[in-house]
Amino acid sequence: MSVKPDFSSKLPKHNTSIFTVMSTMAYKYKALNMSQGYPNFETDQQLKDLVTKAMNEGYNQYAPLPGISPLREQIVEKIEQLHGKSYDKNTEVTVTDGATQALYLAITAFVKPGDEVIVLKPAYDSYEPAIELCGGKPVLIQMQGKEYKVDWQEVAAKINSKTRMLIINTPHNPSGNVFGKEDMQKLEQVLNGTDVILLSDEVYEHIVFDDAKHYSASAFSGLAERAVVCASFGKTFHNTGWKMGYCVAPSELMAEIQKVMEVNVFCVHHPTQRAFAEYLKQPAHYLNLGKFYQQKRDKFLSLLEGCRFNFSPSQGTYFQLLDFSEISSESDVEFAERLIKEHGLASIPVSAFNKENLDHRQLRFCFAKTDETLEKAAEILQKI
Repeated sequence: MSVKPDFSSKLPKHNTSIFTVMSTMAYKYKALNMSQGYPNFETDQQLKDLVTKAMNEGYNQYAPLPGISPLREQIVEKIEQLHGKSYDKNTEVTVTDGATQALYLAITAFVKPGDEVIVLKPAYDSYEPAIELCGGKPVLIQMQGKEYKVDWQEVAAKINSKTRMLIINTPHNPSGNVFGKEDMQKLEQVLNGTDVILLSDEVYEHIVFDDAKHYSASAFSGLAERAVVCASFGKTFHNTGWKMGYCVAPSELMAEIQKVMEVNVFCVHHPTQRAFAEYLKQPAHYLNLGKFYQQKRDKFLSLLEGCRFNFSPSQGTYFQLLDFSEISSESDVEFAERLIKEHGLASIPVSAFNKENLDHRQLRFCFAKTDETLEKAAEILQKI
């Protein structure tokens, strides 16, 4: 008798993501899709032309592992101008296949079996699976209340000899919150004297509103010395499908990340790197992003005036939470599914991001959409 091979899963608890579930339902019911986080408008034609130009000029073979030098130079210059931190373009920068890969590389490079990684919930859904694939243990801390504030004393209490890494995300998906200077200083104090690596997910770094400031981990010496900071060109320049991002870190950390990069994808799309290297020479291309998306946010919220949903304006990202607790006692998943089936509008139930699926009866809507889409969505929501 033959013995059946063991094909057991390394991620037995992780099934289809909430994004896939909601988007599949949106397609099935022909609903307006404001669930997944990407724009439904085009990237700048100049940037597309620069990619084509690079292809036609022959930049179609492998790029260097860390990325082409002109692009790394622009990244370093941007960070120094915005945050006052000077990184070495030769040893402290790596261009990656999107920010999600940068996050995965960092987790894979440093998390060993038995290590603990602190994750602040609600959190982007790629963190925990990556930790578990490495044999690590996610230590989940729920941010407080419907406003999702961090209790830094609780964070400090969770750090022990097994803590290898702490992951933060600011501006924050899904809440739209932005960590203030005081938050970053408290985090700096919490990590002082430890060997904990900070993984800082800053993919919405340029999308902050109402004259707020994005405080990068790069800007605080006690954080920068231990931080891997991850960023996304796709989020910044409306081309998430290009899968282009980067990370910066002290050279001793980056050397380990590049070891994983070499046996993973080695390098990323060469012509697109050439395009971004040229495009970043004009800072207005990213410095005006907050104003652009604030207009989107303000339009969406103005269209919702007088509706039955409760909300506080998002501080950053291109997500807005809407609270339906005065409309229905359903769970957020049930309400989100009914919103698709009966009203033709797709969103994301926030409980999917929370510890133990904590349900505050909130839905996340992506407002990186055309005005026409925002108007249609608001018309639906006003009728509920």
